[in-house]
This record gives sequence, structure tokens and C-alpha cells, in this order.
Amino acid sequence: MKNQTAENPLKHLHEQEAVLVYFFSNHCAPCLSLRPKVEQLIKSEFPRMQLVFIDAEAEMEISASYQVYASPTIILFFDGKETKRYSKFISMTELEQSIERYYKMIFEE
Repeated sequence: MKNQTAENPLKHLHEQEAVLVYFFSNHCAPCLSLRPKVEQLIKSEFPRMQLVFIDAEAEMEISASYQVYASPTIILFFDGKETKRYSKFISMTELEQSIERYYKMIFEE
């Protein structure tokens, strides 16, 4: 799991099979409370998924390029394509179901 703030952390996004990008703000209480839940979900249920954290305020150019205007925003990418986006209110159950649907299509053997 990566906490990105240097060069563009999404530079190789289209080469990855499964990526969850979590845009947050350090001044956003829901962002801070949701982050450990998202980390635990990915670690325990979807270990082959890459997790990238981006401080939306510090990385304004990246946020704008992905049209992120609210925090938290979670974007799911599978096979390099955006498949689902959640802004502000994020249900962990709905997030898990969305990830599972695409994750199984890619990683099911």
C-alpha cells in the first residue's frame, strides 16, 4: 500500500490489473475515519489489488486531472480503466461488492 505525494503516483495506472485510488484531505474527518477501513478491506479481502492514497489538496493537479472535487473520493480501476467512483458518502458494503464483482472477473482462475 502506497501513500503517494512525490511524482505522479498514477503514472503507471494503466499497467495495473486492479487499483483503488483514495483521494483524501487531512482536514476531512470522514476521510480520516474511512481510510483504515479501506486499508483493512483491501489487505484482508483483495490482496492483489494495489491501494494508492493521494492527498487531494497537496496534489491538486492530479486531483483535477481525475475530476476529483470532493473528499473522500474513491476510484476503482480494473485493467487500467475506471470502473466505479464514489464521492463523499461511501458505503463500505457497496464498496466491497463493487470491488468483488470486478476483482473476481480479473483474478478468478
